[in-house]
Amino acid sequence: MTVIVHERAGADMIGERAPGGLAAEIVADLSAVEALWRSMEADPDCFGTPYQRFDWIASYLRATGTDGEARVAVLRDARGRPRMLLPLVLVREPGVVVARSAGDAHANYQFPLLAARDAAAIPAAALHAALARAGRAGGIDAFVLRHQPRVWDGAINPLAATGEPEASDAYGLILGPDPEATVRRVFSADARKKMRSKEKRLAEAHGPLAYRRAGTPEEARAFLAAFYVQKSARFAGMGIADPYAAEPIRRFLAAAASGADPAIELHALVLAETGRVLAVFGGAVDGARYSGMFTAFDPEFGRFSPGDLLLQHLVRDQAERGRRGFDLGVGEARYKASICDETIEMVETVLPVTLRGRAYRLVRVGLTRAKRRVKRNPRLRAAAERLGALRRR
Repeated sequence: MTVIVHERAGADMIGERAPGGLAAEIVADLSAVEALWRSMEADPDCFGTPYQRFDWIASYLRATGTDGEARVAVLRDARGRPRMLLPLVLVREPGVVVARSAGDAHANYQFPLLAARDAAAIPAAALHAALARAGRAGGIDAFVLRHQPRVWDGAINPLAATGEPEASDAYGLILGPDPEATVRRVFSADARKKMRSKEKRLAEAHGPLAYRRAGTPEEARAFLAAFYVQKSARFAGMGIADPYAAEPIRRFLAAAASGADPAIELHALVLAETGRVLAVFGGAVDGARYSGMFTAFDPEFGRFSPGDLLLQHLVRDQAERGRRGFDLGVGEARYKASICDETIEMVETVLPVTLRGRAYRLVRVGLTRAKRRVKRNPRLRAAAERLGALRRR
């Protein structure tokens, strides 16, 4: 097994070398690995989620100012071929240095980027050992890999083998080659009838409607601006902090939603004559999948269910454009359960490197288990929500 650590582009190699086996390399300069990353993405055999696109990760790291702490683990086989890429961020917590998956809670899936589907068959023990050696050479006490799907698109995730189930799972569905057949499968006849009625009444009351995908910087800015207002009102009504209010996150969304091939795709339902945005949906995308990240609607039009109208259109649009997968991310919600036929089990994997890392893992696993128990027990969850409401007063 070979372990190579680059602290900066062009820096000396640090680590252990042994003939053959898996090689783990940790690169600290994002630009030094960009060419490799993009070449892996461009390969039709590449296997991963939209959240591991270079443009998604780079936009997040640069907008949030965490690019200086970014690390990219690259794993190669015995022939030197890159087989797996894992974007990370170093976080210094009391007494430990932790390498966390990049993207934080905004990345619904923190699956590795694989050169091909067969790279998922790398034995978990060999993968863990390679990362541990690289982490030791790089001064890392533990790897904390959140939001790891146990299975992705039929392939078992080797990073999830020792993971602890998270409090919430994710929800998705497979899109078919026939858009209308897909819509009929996903939305019941009764649901489609109700949506047609609401769409008709909405148009009669407020004028013609239009479903739009942001294709210009101006449209992207307009859709995001409407989303921030709508979501802020929603969070305020719930009495919780708005995670989209922070300027770095807004810079990230704006950057990732820009360009000819954006990493985040924005869709909106608007009044055609005035351009007023009634609902917004944003999702991370690659050639094969749309993965929902956020959504909001104008409460003034709530009785017409503009979010549901937009969602039905979005499913049809993605099928028409040839994407095979569609999901609505991590967390429970009525609209997710109503259309999704796949539950994606999520785990958090903590890989200790040092003795401090082992102690950290014990604490982290205990917290994850406690959170899951509260989240999945209605009585405990209700008590926690009441306590949170009291603290916010």
